[in-house]
Amino acid sequence: MFKPYFFLLITFFYCFSAQAQQPKKPTSSEIYQAIEKLNFLGSVLYVAAHPDDENTRLISHMANEVKARTAYLSLTRGDGGQNLIGPELKELLGVIRTQELLVARSIDGGVQLFTRADDFGYSKHPDETLAIWNENEVLSDVVWAIRKFQPDIIINRFDHRSPGTTHGHHTSSAMLSLKAFDYAADHSKFPNQLKSVAVWQAKREFFNTSWWFYGSQEKFDAADKTNQYAVEVGDFYPALGLSNPEIAALSRSAHKSQGFGNTGTRGSDFEYLELIKGDAPKDKNNIFEGIDTSWNRIKGGQPIGQILKTVQDNYNFKNPSASIPKLIEAYRLVQNLENSHWKTLKSEDLKNVIAACAGLFLEAAAASNLATPKSTVTLKLEAINRSGQNMALTSIILSDGTRIQKNTDLKFNESHRFESQINIPSTASYSTPYWLETKGTLGMYKVDDQSLIGLPETPKEMTATFNVSIEGETLSYVKTIIYKTNDPVKGEVYKPFEIVPIVSAHIAEPVIIFADDQQKDIQVIVKANRNALEGYVQLDHPQGWQVYPEKQNIAIISKGEEQMLTFTVIPPKNQSEGILTPKVHVGKDVFSKKLVEIKYDHIPFQMVLLPNDSKVVRLDIKKKGENIGYIEGAGDAVPESLRQIGYNVAIIKPEDINAETLNRFDAVVVGIRAYNTVDALKFKQKQLFDFVEQGGNLIVQYNTNGGLIVDQLAPYPLELSRDRVTDENSEVRLLNTNNKLLNYPNKITQKDFEGWVQERGLYFPNKWSKEFTPLLSMHDKNESPKEGSLLVAKYGKGHYIYTGLSFFREFPEGVAGAYRLFANMLSVGKETIKTDVQLKD
Repeated sequence: MFKPYFFLLITFFYCFSAQAQQPKKPTSSEIYQAIEKLNFLGSVLYVAAHPDDENTRLISHMANEVKARTAYLSLTRGDGGQNLIGPELKELLGVIRTQELLVARSIDGGVQLFTRADDFGYSKHPDETLAIWNENEVLSDVVWAIRKFQPDIIINRFDHRSPGTTHGHHTSSAMLSLKAFDYAADHSKFPNQLKSVAVWQAKREFFNTSWWFYGSQEKFDAADKTNQYAVEVGDFYPALGLSNPEIAALSRSAHKSQGFGNTGTRGSDFEYLELIKGDAPKDKNNIFEGIDTSWNRIKGGQPIGQILKTVQDNYNFKNPSASIPKLIEAYRLVQNLENSHWKTLKSEDLKNVIAACAGLFLEAAAASNLATPKSTVTLKLEAINRSGQNMALTSIILSDGTRIQKNTDLKFNESHRFESQINIPSTASYSTPYWLETKGTLGMYKVDDQSLIGLPETPKEMTATFNVSIEGETLSYVKTIIYKTNDPVKGEVYKPFEIVPIVSAHIAEPVIIFADDQQKDIQVIVKANRNALEGYVQLDHPQGWQVYPEKQNIAIISKGEEQMLTFTVIPPKNQSEGILTPKVHVGKDVFSKKLVEIKYDHIPFQMVLLPNDSKVVRLDIKKKGENIGYIEGAGDAVPESLRQIGYNVAIIKPEDINAETLNRFDAVVVGIRAYNTVDALKFKQKQLFDFVEQGGNLIVQYNTNGGLIVDQLAPYPLELSRDRVTDENSEVRLLNTNNKLLNYPNKITQKDFEGWVQERGLYFPNKWSKEFTPLLSMHDKNESPKEGSLLVAKYGKGHYIYTGLSFFREFPEGVAGAYRLFANMLSVGKETIKTDVQLKD
């Protein structure tokens, strides 16, 4: 489906910028750094499990000081974490974190790679991790990354010898990396890969250790460091005006969905590497010792190195274009190399440096950011040479096969702008993350195309190739077609050029809860991605449910316009659940996908094509109280979920927390990690406790035990721990079964804990005062019971409830028992009738 040269381009040049951002226009100093890198033929692969696991100080040092090609292989895309900037979770969070990693690499100079492993959530042991992941497939992906990237040195973030002491994903990443070190060089391992890549033996492998792995700085200082290598990473780069730790901090701060804003430091500092495989460098200060990183390492490379050394020694910072003739000379020699790996890499590097030296700007911009198969799109093409170097634009070849013959001299600073059209073929693939195209398993994404495995993004099919003649040599520059516009506030804004279906549809709510057997009107939103769209919509529904009308016609005049249709959905009398799927019929074609847009300023605009299914749940649920106040934390969909079951939910801003405001509510809910992320709450605890004392219910959802902004989390002593239950199917025992919270208004049983997703909960308290009553007990395999997941205490006339249960994950999945239990938490103390059991606090 994708041409090999384009695959290689996408694979190796994310270090320049993330797709669809403004094109990088390097300074003279940055060009010089790129020339320095031309003369270094060595590679480093850093391996860990998640976005944020990478050591940006070490990656930046290797890329910018050592000048090595440096990649970060993240086994997952971070899909299982929390989102501090918005509501996206699971696969959409994985898309965000993929883009954040690309931004991070564009800052620290690295390349980003992945495997097909899905971050299914916290895992306590690598045995569990590798059972949920397909161990052999993830191992094959690590081997594929090594064979493709050909690192001389592999560095693991985590220790392969510590199973059960940290996140199972972490240890698994090191264990798989260690095994892949040998497998990548073995012809008998994953032989199908050898159709595209060769076997590769890395020279040595290290564990990036630190005091943290020893438990304290004192223990680390006292440890035997015979097999360790100290790497100075406090470098200062005068050409950039930044220290290496400052660059690393900027890179780290790209992980905004995790709240990892970081402040850079200055001065000498070290990273420590423990040799775990391969031969030991004799020079303690050079981990590349014994590895030839000059052009002499490849046959025919010596004269290329000599030319590029001359370019480097004679570089003119005021006139970079003076280097172009020698760079072209080196490019010609590179084309004769037998080593295809370095030939491909250095050819592209040289072309990029030549273009930078010339200030050569080449761009193909579409008139719209969206197009559909079998359509025609107008392109604005631009070429300008901002140097005194003689060159000519000979032709432009579009990906639809159109050839635009130009033979135009690109004279100094003379802009050439013209229009053309590109035809989008009927076979064009839709723009969406390739790993989401086919449903995978709990632990693995399904990707059948081997050439795609490991790529951070789906390669763009729509391109324009500019053929430029310089010094008698034709250089081909492949440019992805983009869309750009002028925003009155932001100025020039770039977006990807996307191929989308002619129509998409979705139900506004991904989960629709029916708290009783009354019908609801469900709105289906249909969006046209072409002009003059006509057809009809049907709503597939589960057995036992009824939908009226059976179908509705659509007629949309303009591209981008939406039409809203209302269907009446009648649930069954008894508890039930299923899927509603809008299907749009246009002629003989049926469309059943929705387009999800992800818009954040710190990453490029993303468009994701997903199944447009919505879950419908008929609950057997009762509730007391009507008005709920919600204090937002780190981002969750709990307010919307509570509205679904009939509560009036109002968002309370921290500055509005006072007696008058709180007295309007029957209960107040504090969002996840609010006491970690909302600084203003440190001044509002007294008002919240007073609210409870006067008869209100306060429900506090999970916080991490590190970085709490309050000294007193509850009106009574309560201490958080790192206790968590990661097995979503673990047995739940009901403690204090007569407690009103487990009986009113819904009788809670073990059945209410069926169908939970990802985990039971996290960061449970492990110490609490006698005023608290624990209600549930649960534990992972081979662990002691954890009784801190749900605690309730009477305080004055009201109730304080602390819960580490992961309601923020269960509600979006329509888990019936989670809704019933939360309704009881909101209703506690609101009894107006007697129950069959004697209720106790």
